[in-house]
Amino acid sequence: MAILLTKDTKVLVQGITGNEGTFWTRHMLDAGTKIVAGVTPGKGGNQVHGVPVYNTVAEAVKKHGAEASVVFVPPAFAKDAVFEALEAGIKLVVLLADGVPLHDAMEIRALSRQIGATVLGPNTPGMASIGQAMLGFIPVWLADVYRVGPVGVVARSGSLTNEVCSHIVAAGLGQSTFVGLGGDPVPGTRLTEVMALFEKDPATEALVVIGEVGGTMEEEAAEMIERREFTKPVVCFIAGRSAPPGKKMGHAGAIITMGKGSVKGKEEALKRAGALVATRPAEVGRLLREALRS
Repeated sequence: MAILLTKDTKVLVQGITGNEGTFWTRHMLDAGTKIVAGVTPGKGGNQVHGVPVYNTVAEAVKKHGAEASVVFVPPAFAKDAVFEALEAGIKLVVLLADGVPLHDAMEIRALSRQIGATVLGPNTPGMASIGQAMLGFIPVWLADVYRVGPVGVVARSGSLTNEVCSHIVAAGLGQSTFVGLGGDPVPGTRLTEVMALFEKDPATEALVVIGEVGGTMEEEAAEMIERREFTKPVVCFIAGRSAPPGKKMGHAGAIITMGKGSVKGKEEALKRAGALVATRPAEVGRLLREALRS
């Protein structure tokens, strides 16, 4: 089992003929992803790694029944690409682009919520159901970083994910599904929405949350745990401990505003809710072992 994505999910790649789309399509195929079509306007009739290319998403959905899309397009065209996928009936969209305009991100979230679809990103590395399929650019072939196991992982940071997941594997565990939320102020999917999916997943016995300074998603997660709407063990690492107030730290959403979003505030809320909090990534594996023994 997994959440959102399995080996049977029919996937299309928007922007498949670009350099990044072509490169990562090969890796996604190698990871087991069932890529049935690609879309690049004006390039219909071509093939990339044996995958047929179409001019529109609607055509690819009609011919192959695609259910999910991973979007390799520049930020200026991201909203149009996501809207095209959603309007064609795609229910899972992974938007990788960094620098998507804030208003576009707000419209993307509004439409996806309205029609009951899931959009991950913008500014996400993607997602992977370990041992089954991958959307985006997750190095699932690294055996000392990713291994099939009982730990769900959800993160705002892509680079930190690889480090934390390596400590999960070093502790003798592995991952069920990794979900990258993205680091922008308005993510298509929020942390608690992903937690609700992990709560229902029988393959997930514990959850690792990789948060960061800024925003309120981690506090919302703490409230969800306190309400007993998420009942599995939770281990958290919040990045940005030394971030000064008002200073953006890497991600557009990683900024303390009006006194809210500090690492200290997030950690205190999570501890009150019963989550275990790591002060550095290397502690995550040990805390997971403790949580799963209790």
